Amino acid sequence: MTTPWRTPRRAASAATALALACALVLAATAASAQSYPSKPIHLVVPFAAGGITDVIARALGQRLTEAWGQQVVIENRSGGTGQVGAEYVARSAPDGYTLLVTADTTFVIAPHIYSKLPYDPATDFVPVTGLGISPQALAVNPAVPAKRLGDLIALAKQKPGELNYGTFGIGSSGHLNIILLESLTGTKFNPVHYRGAAPAITDLIAGHIQVMIVSIGLVVQPWKAGQLEVLGFGSARRLPQYPDVPTLMESGLPGYEAGSWYGLAAPKGTPRDIVGKLNAETRRIFDDPAFQERFLAPSFIFSIVSSPEAFAERIRTESAKWGKLIKDANVKAE
Repeated sequence: MTTPWRTPRRAASAATALALACALVLAATAASAQSYPSKPIHLVVPFAAGGITDVIARALGQRLTEAWGQQVVIENRSGGTGQVGAEYVARSAPDGYTLLVTADTTFVIAPHIYSKLPYDPATDFVPVTGLGISPQALAVNPAVPAKRLGDLIALAKQKPGELNYGTFGIGSSGHLNIILLESLTGTKFNPVHYRGAAPAITDLIAGHIQVMIVSIGLVVQPWKAGQLEVLGFGSARRLPQYPDVPTLMESGLPGYEAGSWYGLAAPKGTPRDIVGKLNAETRRIFDDPAFQERFLAPSFIFSIVSSPEAFAERIRTESAKWGKLIKDANVKAE
């Protein structure tokens, strides 16, 4: 038989134990954040070395090493258009020591063009911060009779489907940004898919394809050599390096931006305090004018560091935008 006074005491004891457990968890979390990092951090890049994602990761890794006195190791785990590296991080311990530096395609493109992914971009990661955005250039072979965007649109309407454009893979930014241009202008170009930007640019110079949208840094040299013509940049505003080159927005496509962005994410479950510490230090690094001048400007990368919440909102907004375009255009990468 239970006496009247034992149940309240047991309940109070349970409540006390629960409160103590919660306090211990909070204390442990705070302590882990204060001691973080206490061993090397691994930044996983799901693409081959040498690309813009890799450049950004190595620049960030160098500065984090200097700031925290712990080695930051860059791991290039390429394969499956970024899926191999993303899955590896998604399955890693959520302790802040294995992080993902990747391009927008991992979060906002791949989920819409593949029927199945080995990771869930919405539930397997914690957004830490955006890192940089790399605007693209709309370039044509010099034999194309177009000196500005309006000329190219007029020509495409005269010859629907006859102008070939190069992409660096189905669902790549170079592919989808032309599809977006088509949807906004009522034009039709013919896609030619390559395994990377370099072979596509080679064929653009040779005249095997006529049009391409690609990172500015990759076309500057052939453009200056007269091997290509640049009709405009997909940036939000004119670039200080090339003030005479118009944006595609001001050339007749209001709201149109073409480029790729890059961000930092951690496995789901990474403590908020560690995410906050990573966010604060990364923002400090990317807001440093000397860092921007040395590491970002040469590759025409512009900082987009923000709060984790703002980065999560960028992912949601961009996913909705590209998801609709991909569905309407029936783009598949199986």
